[in-house]
Amino acid sequence: MSALGKGVVIINVGQGAIIYEKELVECLVEGEIGGAGLDVFKNEPNVPKELFGLDNVVLLPHRAAFIEESFFYCSQLVIANLEAFFGIDHFLLLSLIVE
Repeated sequence: MSALGKGVVIINVGQGAIIYEKELVECLVEGEIGGAGLDVFKNEPNVPKELFGLDNVVLLPHRAAFIEESFFYCSQLVIANLEAFFGIDHFLLLSLIVE
């Protein structure tokens, strides 16, 4: 992670397990990366205690999905799936999950 450089800011609003938290904490404490914005954590609701006192970290309580744009996008996805299912395009159902 330190190979990313001192100016990089890691943002994770997806899944906590995709980032090695121990390495992230070490890089933040040592100043090897610029900062982090985290909305998810590997072992929620347990957040690494080392993150709380850092000035270069913003912690959120797993709320990034609850914004107007997310609700709009999800509603558009539901409408498109209903139209596909009840229309002739049964094989064009969409998913938010990346395979």
